[in-house]
Amino acid sequence: MERTSPDWEFKERDVLVLRELSRDPQLSSRDLARILDEKYGIDVSHVTVSESIRGMREEGVFREAIIPNEEYFHFALFEFKFNPENFAEEWRSAMEFIRDSPNTLFYFLSDGEYQWKSVMMFPTRDAQSQWIHEFYKRHGEAVHNLRNSVVTNVLKFRTDPEILESLHDADR
Repeated sequence: MERTSPDWEFKERDVLVLRELSRDPQLSSRDLARILDEKYGIDVSHVTVSESIRGMREEGVFREAIIPNEEYFHFALFEFKFNPENFAEEWRSAMEFIRDSPNTLFYFLSDGEYQWKSVMMFPTRDAQSQWIHEFYKRHGEAVHNLRNSVVTNVLKFRTDPEILESLHDADR
């Protein structure tokens, strides 16, 4: 589970490309080159745009994920702590079970009481209950507390292009 930070020197063009792709992920490099010219006055070839996107992708600057429309799935937020008594023996297999589950969209740690959290997707509420049952059967000794919150309405599900402006700021 080793994480490495991307080693990328952002040009203004790179940030603008990411912003435009966050608006419309289907834009071609030709479309992006045209937008850069028309909207921002940056004259660059579609080949250069394509190479920039490929470089950022390979370096891990952004991740690509296919996320189905939220109308197709039931979303849930799972929050849990590991049982300190069984942590040493059990934490890895429980963590990998959640991380590797096809139902896991997003998995992270938060501070405070050292909570593990995951955003999960299920085709039905019954499938969600079955997943929880299977998790407890396999890893109940590892979990100290599991809270399951049903996400009833997804009101925003995207990255706004404006947040990406900070990537080029010299004062980062």
